[in-house]
Amino acid sequence: MSTLVHPLAGQWGNTLKAKAAAIRLVAFDVDGIMSDGRLYFSASGDELKTFNILDGLGLKQLMQAGITVAVITGRRSPLTEKRMADLGIRHLMQGREDKRIALQELVADMDISAAQIGYMGDDLPDLPALQYAGLGISVPNGHWLVRQHADYCTQAAGGQGAVREACELILWARGQLDGTLAPYLADAQGSQP
Repeated sequence: MSTLVHPLAGQWGNTLKAKAAAIRLVAFDVDGIMSDGRLYFSASGDELKTFNILDGLGLKQLMQAGITVAVITGRRSPLTEKRMADLGIRHLMQGREDKRIALQELVADMDISAAQIGYMGDDLPDLPALQYAGLGISVPNGHWLVRQHADYCTQAAGGQGAVREACELILWARGQLDGTLAPYLADAQGSQP
């Protein structure tokens, strides 16, 4: 049982907490979720993309807790491939317009049910996957229809810590937040007078 309570945990009722506790796989969109959703190009036409470092640690926390992380994006980007490789994410599905089908493929490969999947997306191409998953999460800067169908909408915007917020709330609901934060808390507690 987790003794740490995430500051936003009060927004999660028993139903939402139960959905999150069942999660074995969380899949994320990239643009608008892991990034701010804007596309940047250099004068020579090279694509640039920003990722929030807080989100990266949240993804690692999920994986350390035994939760599989997948990334499903409609675009193809070598920058996304590099970032996911740096984080150790093995399930990267790029150029996937039908994200629900991509999720169904993961369900079949992992022998899990849709109820054991979390999906985080922000735009209309994410909606079928979000509705399919047992736990759907969106962001405040997402499309209104996606937010309306999500089980939870983060306080943080996409690309600004929303992924970390979702990861920590899932870990809290599963009673695993303490374990993933323990290495950091041990050092902090050891240095107190």
